[in-house]
Amino acid sequence: MVTIRMARHGTKKSPFYRIVATDSRNPRDGRFIEILGHYNPVSTDKPLMFKQERLQYWLDQGATTSETVGRLIKKSRKTAAE
Repeated sequence: MVTIRMARHGTKKSPFYRIVATDSRNPRDGRFIEILGHYNPVSTDKPLMFKQERLQYWLDQGATTSETVGRLIKKSRKTAAE
């Protein structure tokens, strides 16, 4: 099953996350199918970026999102609508 979730990168106390499509059996920072965006909680300017068309493609194919990524998607769509 394909899952859309975050993979942690960056240094200690300075996290940077990639939003990736991956097989749910792979480890958090392991092999992935495609990078769909990034999230930088430390950054003040534009901390969240998605490739909307690829994200929608994977959701249409039946991919599930993690709870955190689901909240980030809702947040980004709400911000884009304003």
